[in-house]
Amino acid sequence: MRHFGHIAPEVRQRLFHQEPCTFTADSPARLLAAALGATLYSPATRPRLADDIVKQTERGVVSMVLCLEDSIGDDDVADAEENLVRQFTDLAGRGTADLPLLFVRVRTPEQIPDLVRRLGPAVRLLSGFVMPKFTAERGIPFLEALQLAEADSGRRLFAMPVLESPELLYRESRVETLEGIFRVVDKYRDRVLALRLGVTDFCSSYGLRRAPDMTAWDVQIVASVISDVVNMLGRADGTGFTVTGPVWEYFRVQERMFKPQLRRSPFLEGQAEELREALIEHSMDGLLREITLDQANGLLGKTCIHPSHVLPVHALSVVSHEEFSDAQDILRPERGGGGVLRSAYTNKMNEVKPHRAWAERTMLRAEVFGVANEDIGFVELLAAGIPA
Repeated sequence: MRHFGHIAPEVRQRLFHQEPCTFTADSPARLLAAALGATLYSPATRPRLADDIVKQTERGVVSMVLCLEDSIGDDDVADAEENLVRQFTDLAGRGTADLPLLFVRVRTPEQIPDLVRRLGPAVRLLSGFVMPKFTAERGIPFLEALQLAEADSGRRLFAMPVLESPELLYRESRVETLEGIFRVVDKYRDRVLALRLGVTDFCSSYGLRRAPDMTAWDVQIVASVISDVVNMLGRADGTGFTVTGPVWEYFRVQERMFKPQLRRSPFLEGQAEELREALIEHSMDGLLREITLDQANGLLGKTCIHPSHVLPVHALSVVSHEEFSDAQDILRPERGGGGVLRSAYTNKMNEVKPHRAWAERTMLRAEVFGVANEDIGFVELLAAGIPA
């Protein structure tokens, strides 16, 4: 699979200076963590789940979570588990290539080995489990269950803990909770693919819900906990983990109505006013701002609950030609001693030592999402990805 692999090769050649790499579920964890992109959630109760997965693959989705937790009712869990096993078996029987990375969001640790056992040979399609309301105390049983299931199945399985508990949100317990989480995920580092943020649960603790024109970063109590998560768990010194962006709840975007209007990026100076108005009217402006702020604050990828969110996340994850040029200059072997240099675009200072970690992260993102050609921006990438 690859990002933008669903569009024609000749179109990719026009869009990209460096095309996104190909990868599989067996690729190195560091690459997969960066490549998660827009992780699309779907209730495990959907009767045509196998068809949905194939359909979303054809639309550019590379990671999905099939949910047995909050998206379904308490009385539906047993039926959802049966449906999940049935749909995985159906998919495995089709022999479909290039399926997304598939994860299951469970409620309890006991579900992990039980589901792996029930999946049988179809477990080869499973990449891991999403673990809700993760803290040090609650997380250990989940990770121990994952190890057991992995040993029994012979299949490499990853964990994606969700950080969403009130202990994380409350100021008096936040640091202690984060320290505990770090000790646990550090112990199981080789199996923790990424950390996910449960911002809806954070808002719930205070009876809040952000409006479609507001981002998670505009809700200060939420922004403070995300910042602390990145501060303590997302460092670039080798101790950190990939932290993914929070879910965007609104999905009024109608893709087809945008295609005739997608001419220029809403971030370019001199943008068309009609495009700006259309984006704001259909809730896309808030999503774009939130993705941009996610990336500026150290998050990579995003939890998505609607297919219309996938392309904007991926289009904004592509590395610009200017970013790529700066990163290349900073990482040249002859720059190992440090120093300051003017960028090739002659519009900024590149300071080799302080900017090195940024450059390394940028080059990893360039590998999985590609590098845009000089004249290609967000809107061109988005328009190219929308099905005809």
